[in-house]
Amino acid sequence: MCALPAFDRRHTDELLTFLAASPTPYHAVANAAERLEKAGFRAVSETEEWDGASGGRYVLRGGAIIAWYVPEGATAATPFRVVGAHTDSPNLRIKPRPDTGAHGWRQLAVEIYGGTLLNTWLDRDLGLAGRLALRDGSTRLVNADRPLLRVPQLAIHLDRGVNDGLKLDRQRHMTPLWGLGEGREGDLLGFLAEESGLEQSDIAGWDLMLHAVEPPAYLGRDRELITGPRLDNLLSVHAGTAALVRAAEEGAALPHIPVLAAFDHEENGSQSDTGADGPLLGNVLERSVFARGGGYEDRARAYAGTVCLSSDTGHAVHPNYAERHDPTHHPMPNGGPILKVNVNQRYATDGTGRAVFTAACERAGVPWQAFVSNNAVPCGTTIGPLTAARHGIATVDIGVAILSMHSTRELAGADDPHLLAGALSAFLTA
Repeated sequence: MCALPAFDRRHTDELLTFLAASPTPYHAVANAAERLEKAGFRAVSETEEWDGASGGRYVLRGGAIIAWYVPEGATAATPFRVVGAHTDSPNLRIKPRPDTGAHGWRQLAVEIYGGTLLNTWLDRDLGLAGRLALRDGSTRLVNADRPLLRVPQLAIHLDRGVNDGLKLDRQRHMTPLWGLGEGREGDLLGFLAEESGLEQSDIAGWDLMLHAVEPPAYLGRDRELITGPRLDNLLSVHAGTAALVRAAEEGAALPHIPVLAAFDHEENGSQSDTGADGPLLGNVLERSVFARGGGYEDRARAYAGTVCLSSDTGHAVHPNYAERHDPTHHPMPNGGPILKVNVNQRYATDGTGRAVFTAACERAGVPWQAFVSNNAVPCGTTIGPLTAARHGIATVDIGVAILSMHSTRELAGADDPHLLAGALSAFLTA
């Protein structure tokens, strides 16, 4: 491993701002696009013809973004270097008929999205954010980032055994309240119209979710940790965006075409038109090849030389539950990005992928760590195996080690976001 480079506090400061401004996948990709625009990238529409000129471009679709930079001199068969990530996090999402309540309380009906740690949503001040679909065919983002809702826990006096094991019914116990007076149909729609400056009749649909309004922050005696929502996996989206911008600054010197692919719906299987198991990435890469005058043979050659780093968070060793981890693999915060390995293909890493990743870390002067699950504990998965299998491109699973994954407040090392961005930047420019 290489010596630890100087910690760039600015990157982590920017990450905390990005987390606070991105309560939903739709906000996350809008904020990533804004940063890319400032770096000279331009949006292209999937319904229009693309050109093969050099420069930076990006495609937005729902809660997903694919961005790439074509250097001068790139041919139709030039391979890609892809950083893959996902924009979604487990949370509570609003049902189609949201207005409900009981016993004098006004409430909103929610569905549970992804593998949520339900207890972490209790007694939190919650805001409401997402995307409104309007009758004219457009969409609008909405973000009521203030205490609006709360899922109150039952007092210990009424559940004396709660500290022996809390059991939450996903239907009965997770309905948030947001006022007094039992819910009436149209309550939420009226609130959304007022919040966004629209008429109720303008709103045809929505994709809305709750978020904890407590801001991200540095933590610890020496502020060496950060805590906040959606580190899984906006930490990687932010680092990947920064790395792509840095790669674009090298311009004609790039030997590959650097790509950022940030997908939605990873937390529930990636099977959507904006998920990693859908055609979005393949369509964008193919169209890039064809726009530069290539055909099937060029596409095949480009894909054969392409490598993807699937960047997602992993588990740091938990000091109170060390037995749940592999006894010889204990990743620590601020130890640098982790290389994630699972021989049963829950992660896509193999030996050649390890060589690509470690070369990038060495080039960036970034330390790295290995992660493997305890054999007796089921291993999670990522977009990595899906990307490798669907597109036939070499894929390596990496990330940052955190605690409290899938909580409303996750915990990471304050150095690691900068270290990850450095490794990704070296990978994209190699």
